[in-house]
Amino acid sequence: MLDRIAEFFVFGFVPLIVGILAVPELSVAAEKTVRGEVVYRERIALPPSAVLSVQLADVSLADAPARIIGEQKIKPAGQVPISFEIKFDPSVIRPQMTYALQARITVDDRLMFISDVRHQVDPLTDAPQTIVLKMTAPAAAGAASMLGQSWLVEYIDGIGEIREPQATFRIGKSGKAGGNGPCNVYFATARVDDRSISISDIGSTYKACAPEVMAEEKALFDALAKAASYKVDAGRLTISDKDGREILRFSAAS
Repeated sequence: MLDRIAEFFVFGFVPLIVGILAVPELSVAAEKTVRGEVVYRERIALPPSAVLSVQLADVSLADAPARIIGEQKIKPAGQVPISFEIKFDPSVIRPQMTYALQARITVDDRLMFISDVRHQVDPLTDAPQTIVLKMTAPAAAGAASMLGQSWLVEYIDGIGEIREPQATFRIGKSGKAGGNGPCNVYFATARVDDRSISISDIGSTYKACAPEVMAEEKALFDALAKAASYKVDAGRLTISDKDGREILRFSAAS
């Protein structure tokens, strides 16, 4: 009988002990927060429809769009100073990368204030941040609102929403247009007035990339050739064809 009891303790409890020892420790990274406030120098009040957007972004690559790490939108924005808190996963932060805070205030989808200088930050510190915004000039009528601005391609007809690789587009005041395509550098001639646009003489370098990248680039060039009208609103540029169908969409490059 004693032998059976001893056998029970040896062989009955060992699996339970092993099971307890095998439970892994939790390894979920603690969420971090960048805190601060947004201010501007103008002595004007924001209307109730004002919206503040603050982003923590990876701005390490000068020739690529910033990668958003975290964002907070405050609606209604209230009045300055406006406090913000951006929560993010600290495991995505890399020591060799450069991070910055960027902010904008829109009113009825029109840009009113924006951070026009880089606000570099170490996301892993707890130091509160103050972002100073600059008031934008009143939206210029017609072509002046888009000329000289670099635009990042967000949507191409026939392809859809664009993530990577990201192309650019720019029209200079002289009418020379172009940018970086998904694969090649391209160039063109543009004519722009108050609401209409035409793009011709599109050419590019001859670098070969993956078939899907080349397909995206061809779709971009085809859409540019069909451009007939455009609209600039709240840092966004949309181009439509002669039938009024949206064929390209861009965001302003910071």
